[in-house]
Amino acid sequence: MDHDFSMSLRYQEAYPDVGFGLTLISGCHHVLNPAGFDAYKRKLLRKMRRRDRLAQISNRVDIYADFFKQFGFDCPLTKHLKRTVNSGFPRYSLFVDAHFMAEMCAGILVAVTDYEQFDGSLQLDVADEEEICKGMGGRHFSTTKSEIVLRDDKEIVCVLCQGADEKTRVREDTEDVLFYAYAVPGIESAHLQEGLAIAADTLVEFGDGKTEFIDIY
Repeated sequence: MDHDFSMSLRYQEAYPDVGFGLTLISGCHHVLNPAGFDAYKRKLLRKMRRRDRLAQISNRVDIYADFFKQFGFDCPLTKHLKRTVNSGFPRYSLFVDAHFMAEMCAGILVAVTDYEQFDGSLQLDVADEEEICKGMGGRHFSTTKSEIVLRDDKEIVCVLCQGADEKTRVREDTEDVLFYAYAVPGIESAHLQEGLAIAADTLVEFGDGKTEFIDIY
């Protein structure tokens, strides 16, 4: 599958060498409680909870949290990590669970979306003051100047510090699942590769999907 992605000049000037990643898994099936999935999650959880590993993940989550605070927001990764350490990975659906495992095992920020719902090409950009994004659940996000946003050819589809939009939300009939991962200053792009590979491998093994690409920019 072809895809068209770019980083705007404004983004590159504001956030030089701050990476971004995309992975597309096509032909997926939304499977409820696939065989072996719980054991797979427990294996990843044990690896994530190892002392040295958890310390590295916690450090990256703190970097994201500090970045979010610059724009007046709390980073969801902080609560997600505490809950995962104490109670394990949450159980929602195969697609969403893969997203959480990618985030927590790599200590990065990941979104899970329906690839077919995007309008045209994607561009990583910085926002102007008070641009509007239609968030999940009927919420409306209003940007502050220089917030990192992802756009398609029609509109903003995600505001890094506020969340993804309703239009591209995964549903039970989603077949082509696009995960994307943001870095922020201080986060190396190699961690994006690691997290997106976990998401892709999960949907290949348990959702019968095919990895079309994992691209790190």
